[in-house]
Amino acid sequence: MENKNILLISSSRVGTTDYLSHALTLIKQQLADIKTVLFIPYAGVTMSYQEYSSKVKAALAAIDVDVVGIDETNDAVMAVKQAQAILVGGGNTFRLLERLYHFNLLNEIRAKVNSGTPYIGWSAGANIAGLSIKTTNDMPIIEPPSFSALALVNFQLNPHYTEYQPPGFNGETREQRLAEFMVLKPETNIIGIEEGSALKIANGKMQLVMGKNIDVSGVLFNNGNKTRLTINDNLAHLL
Repeated sequence: MENKNILLISSSRVGTTDYLSHALTLIKQQLADIKTVLFIPYAGVTMSYQEYSSKVKAALAAIDVDVVGIDETNDAVMAVKQAQAILVGGGNTFRLLERLYHFNLLNEIRAKVNSGTPYIGWSAGANIAGLSIKTTNDMPIIEPPSFSALALVNFQLNPHYTEYQPPGFNGETREQRLAEFMVLKPETNIIGIEEGSALKIANGKMQLVMGKNIDVSGVLFNNGNKTRLTINDNLAHLL
């Protein structure tokens, strides 16, 4: 875990902000001097990979980072092996994981990140960094070979975590869904990261960080218990 350099962002936007604008400073800090990154757009379903990559390229141009879509390369496995940094975007988590299995990329990405290559994921891209995608909010529009994910961290993730319940809404809340998971897996930690927040992992440490002009928090669920997390908490013990 000492070598890992990971940024797990809850969402690509906060409210009406421009795409990734709230997280640009965090992304820049995570990349340090790296100027070229490999982007994996497989979570995109209603837009082409080319459109998705172009969208990310436009957003990261503001911090002078060049984006290469993995779909633009001739060999996806080799592209991961040679990547200076790996970015994985949001969309549908089931589709993303299914594509990673299809192209035999899970072990390759895991090995690269374990060796110290920066990994930045938002929404679905953050979700797959956990043990499995069983705590995603997404609809299972396709069935991956397994729900087991990258396991870059030793817990489950729930990006876009919210406690908002619309008036008159009678469906299960996010917290109730996670409570169901805890009944079956009481020993497994789940971290819910609210929109605007992220988890930063570096030098064997983990902390909750915030995007530009953001003041939110995270939540830890375990064995039926719920604990509010703040930017002052040392979360290394959860890794």
